[in-house]
Amino acid sequence: MNFVEELKWRGMIHDIMPGTQEQFAKEMTSAYIGFDPTADSLHIGSLVQIMILVHLQKAGHKPVALVGGATGMVGDPSGKSKERNLLDEETLNHNLKCMQAQLEKFLDFDCGENSAEVVNNFDWFKEFSFLDFIRDVGKHMSVNYMMAKDSVKSRLETGMSFTEFSYQLVQGYDFYWLWKNKKCMVQLGGSDQWGNIVTGTELIRRKGGGQAFAVTTPLIKKADGGKFGKTEEGNVWLDKTKTSPYKFYQFWLNSSDEDAKNYIKIFTLKSQEEINSIITEHEQAPHLRVLQKALADEVTTRVHSAEDLEMAIKASNILFGKSTADDLKSLDEDTFLSVFDGVPQFEVSANDFNCGIVDFTVEKTQVFGSKGEARRMLKSNAVSINKEKVNEEKQISSTDLISNKYILVQKGKKNYFLIILK
Repeated sequence: MNFVEELKWRGMIHDIMPGTQEQFAKEMTSAYIGFDPTADSLHIGSLVQIMILVHLQKAGHKPVALVGGATGMVGDPSGKSKERNLLDEETLNHNLKCMQAQLEKFLDFDCGENSAEVVNNFDWFKEFSFLDFIRDVGKHMSVNYMMAKDSVKSRLETGMSFTEFSYQLVQGYDFYWLWKNKKCMVQLGGSDQWGNIVTGTELIRRKGGGQAFAVTTPLIKKADGGKFGKTEEGNVWLDKTKTSPYKFYQFWLNSSDEDAKNYIKIFTLKSQEEINSIITEHEQAPHLRVLQKALADEVTTRVHSAEDLEMAIKASNILFGKSTADDLKSLDEDTFLSVFDGVPQFEVSANDFNCGIVDFTVEKTQVFGSKGEARRMLKSNAVSINKEKVNEEKQISSTDLISNKYILVQKGKKNYFLIILK
């Protein structure tokens, strides 16, 4: 597998420094990407860079993931409109451990010469004094060179602290240190990182008298102009406690056709032939969403597990397809709550049971505004308890509880209500 050619057909190259492809063709090459440790989980924006490292390793090269314990204390101005909050060492160390555990799900850390490796730039910065840094690193870069970078120019009017201004030198030194100590020849990253990466190659040339290379990926944009990886609730995280597997699966499943054609190349390991076949099949019957399902299935399994995917599909069918009370009861509590997050909720006590469906849905919970409305809906077979149709004779009891705590009431096709035993 040719690493650069693989990235090209997948649409994952924005800029590439001359000589980079030749370097990969010449020998097994170590290349690295930096990850921002400002949270205790990576999100799907980070997944682009993770997949770059996956392709790198599959092509026989050595992936290095740099987690920025030191740079996380400074703050990268690239793409930012204002300075971000700096993190303390304890928070950073916690975040770094969580991120490493996530990276280990994608990369092989025990496959010999090209085993993946995680490094933390705090390890080489913690003993590096400020005076030593400005003497040994700062002297190689002129202020004019640093001011010309887009990440700096875009902030000149609103202001930039010296801390953020110095970031490109810190990141540049990362590349120099990895080049010198780990034989890292290439830095990879998003297109907004090009200026910082080039600072690194320049520092290697000026300070080390060597040569290094760079590849950047385009920033993903949705076809409708919206920001990729964002929902109304915020980031889509790789940690299931932050974004449930069900919601994660739904994110990919709800992609537009145009976006899904792009995403399936970037976020899956399917071959070009497989992807073309799936797209052809999808275009013959777009309403079946074959493309979106293939995308959602693989990414959910890779990020979470096959079991989580099965649960997510089952949960999706409960809302959008045919399902039974047994399907509903087979969901674990976290998935169940994730599916019905945001639906109207009513709390009841144990004393509210052992009554008829009309009283329960009107007097105990207000699912219906009146007994007349409740009876009309029941007579038209439009009311379900836990996905089972009920009539006016239905008696509500504690045996209807799911996980000994919940009852799901549905009126019509789309109106759900969650009853919770307090």
